[in-house]
Amino acid sequence: MTVSLDQLRRCHVAVDLGAARTRVFVKGAGLVVDEPSVAAINTRTGALIAVGALAEKMTGRTPDYIRVVRPVSGGTVVDIEMAQRMLRHLLGEKLRRQLRRKPRLRAAACTPHDSDPLAQRAAVETLVGLGARRVELVDTLIAAAVGCGLPVEQPTATMIMVCGAATTQVAVLSLGAIVTAERIPVGGDAIDHAIIQHLRHHHELMLPSQSVRPLQLALSGNGLTPHGPASTEIHGRDVATGLARSVTVDTAAVREAIHTPLTAVLDGLGKVLRDCPPDLVADLADRGIMMVGGSALLPGLDQMLRDATGMPVHIAERPDVCAVLGLGAMLEGKVQPMVLDPLGDHRGLADDRDRELADDLTE
Repeated sequence: MTVSLDQLRRCHVAVDLGAARTRVFVKGAGLVVDEPSVAAINTRTGALIAVGALAEKMTGRTPDYIRVVRPVSGGTVVDIEMAQRMLRHLLGEKLRRQLRRKPRLRAAACTPHDSDPLAQRAAVETLVGLGARRVELVDTLIAAAVGCGLPVEQPTATMIMVCGAATTQVAVLSLGAIVTAERIPVGGDAIDHAIIQHLRHHHELMLPSQSVRPLQLALSGNGLTPHGPASTEIHGRDVATGLARSVTVDTAAVREAIHTPLTAVLDGLGKVLRDCPPDLVADLADRGIMMVGGSALLPGLDQMLRDATGMPVHIAERPDVCAVLGLGAMLEGKVQPMVLDPLGDHRGLADDRDRELADDLTE
């Protein structure tokens, strides 16, 4: 872990700026913001019209002078000013006043694994614009592992897969650090795009809007598994005539279309296992893979990973908010580092007695 737990305990707010959703955790208040990372702006006046869920509903339904933008792409802030304006409106005036009362506001933010210095600088500048005097950056893989309850600080291997909207990150963790990791540019958006292209090429059907989740429409029931429904009906617009039309889609063909982008995820998973030391791979055979992120809920994806790796695969209880909850646990001091005492237990006991005596004198 690049940032010490002592530094994180001094932070007051934790932010997870994702490509799909933005989440904010405030110390003492919990998760206060969980909204889509979308903003709608009036191009004539420059005024911000809507943010979050309301702005997402406007996608594909706006007149020419209203533009729907996403200031975060692939876990990286691509428009700092718009990201700051979006965060201000998501937090609200009351919560911003509470944060401004802090004499030296400290913030923590999640960053994708192996992100370049420019991406890290963009995350820092975004939070500095909200009044933060100091910003600590934590790897998303470590924060998500803490949030789903994995023993990150222990000398045992834990494998985590963060399935995001734009990227998929796979890592093996041990002793609070990343042993080996891989960032794959395939996420939930790529899977949705594969379904959209399949419907366009094979059925000449266009879906109403990119904001509609075609995944849930096409993969009802058991989804990727062969035991799901044989066919499903999808409504859209005919490519040739432009009229509304419904088609019955064979879900087996949809499964084949989805497997194409998921092949890159399996290749990245295999690379991580090949680069991992043999002792840690032996631990993973028992512990398996923990899946987090919004795209981890893709029906049948966990079974596909089990068949490909032969290891047990688990989905976190709340996979979509694991990263920000992990940051929040670090802020509130719920994560205790493993203490190494090379001088022996007697020295540790003496230090404990000294601390207890100091506490008694203080009281």
